[in-house]
Amino acid sequence: MARSTQTDREGEGRGDASSPGPGVFAGVKVVELAQWVFVPVAGALLCDWGAEVIKVESPSAGDPYRGLVEQGVTTGSETVNYSVELANRGKRSIGLDLKSAEGRDIFYALIADADVFLTNFRSTALDRLGLSVETLREINPRLIYARGHGFGVRGPDKDVPAYDNTAFWSRGGMAHVLTPESMEHPLNPRGAFGDRQAAMNLAFGVSSALFRRERTGDASVVDVSLLGSAMWTLGSDMLGALQGQMPRARTSRGEGPNPLGNVFRTKDGRHITLALLQPDRYWPELCSIIGREDLLDDDRLSTMASRAHNRSECLRILDEIFADRTYSDWVARFERSHLPWAPVQSVEEVLTDPQVVANDYLSAVEFDDGIELTFPNGPVQFDETPPVLRRAPAHGADTEDVLLGLGFDWDRIIELKLCGAIL
Repeated sequence: MARSTQTDREGEGRGDASSPGPGVFAGVKVVELAQWVFVPVAGALLCDWGAEVIKVESPSAGDPYRGLVEQGVTTGSETVNYSVELANRGKRSIGLDLKSAEGRDIFYALIADADVFLTNFRSTALDRLGLSVETLREINPRLIYARGHGFGVRGPDKDVPAYDNTAFWSRGGMAHVLTPESMEHPLNPRGAFGDRQAAMNLAFGVSSALFRRERTGDASVVDVSLLGSAMWTLGSDMLGALQGQMPRARTSRGEGPNPLGNVFRTKDGRHITLALLQPDRYWPELCSIIGREDLLDDDRLSTMASRAHNRSECLRILDEIFADRTYSDWVARFERSHLPWAPVQSVEEVLTDPQVVANDYLSAVEFDDGIELTFPNGPVQFDETPPVLRRAPAHGADTEDVLLGLGFDWDRIIELKLCGAIL
């Protein structure tokens, strides 16, 4: 399968501020003080499109997400932590003790010419470390201060620790809507399911703030929460609840008025999804594809109103038809159609989907030892061009280079290492 690599596209717009392509954030400096997935992924998305992202980690342990692979919680091997790579690709890492005066002074120097401060630390911790909005704005009045959090920056729970399975999945209503009523316990979410959705919201917020500052000169405080992101994701259900309606996501398959918007089981136990939301328009073509043109003359099924009235019978007939042919047979038939449909695919099948390949939704990164690993790109492309993916940094890998860039000499860097202020 042909997949784009960093070498294939080297030099295509990277670092060129005039390029409308992958370098759209060229010249933007982001200082990231964040852990785990949500906010680091937002930083990685900005990095994909040319921003310089400096990840600040403690000198001792670093981002705790680095250690989860040892517990079998994230994906990795002896040499590569894939989950950390996905959340931190392309960044630079500096090990900095923000509890020390020396460490804070270095951090303030980083902030002095930064465009964005990106964090998921709670406000009480930021205040304690001397990193509040007011303090950092005294150093850099043009700084965009972007916060990702669990439950918002106001209210009684603003400082409650949060992860995506608590703030997004559980409290945000996702588990309730998506769990079948027959199950004793709510479904567990997929790994970082809400984190990556909220990360895209935060990256959009930062992008908007950069645009606003470019137009007006005003620096913004950007806030995105996991709870708010869940509510936005469930917008249709929220609208129903606001009107006093129970969410329909957990209703049985046959209760909807349009039987042509359903999932159908094939002879070999696979499934085909139809989304014929203009049922009268698509009904003749569907009858042709399934080889049942006789249904066009069936008064019970000839119109949208009659199919809605006889939806149980319509579903029964369609179920029998779909159950008579294999998945591959139905895929071949529907591929020649103009209907809105989709095969229900496994994750493994998605990786080799012709549309995934054609649109460069996966890219490979070459590691120092010659190993090439493939990762999913972010969903945004500029000028039909995917980003050039780069390695995530090792813990504190860029500390010395960053300090040299700030004007520190080697004697001072050695002193800072000896006192534990840096890694």
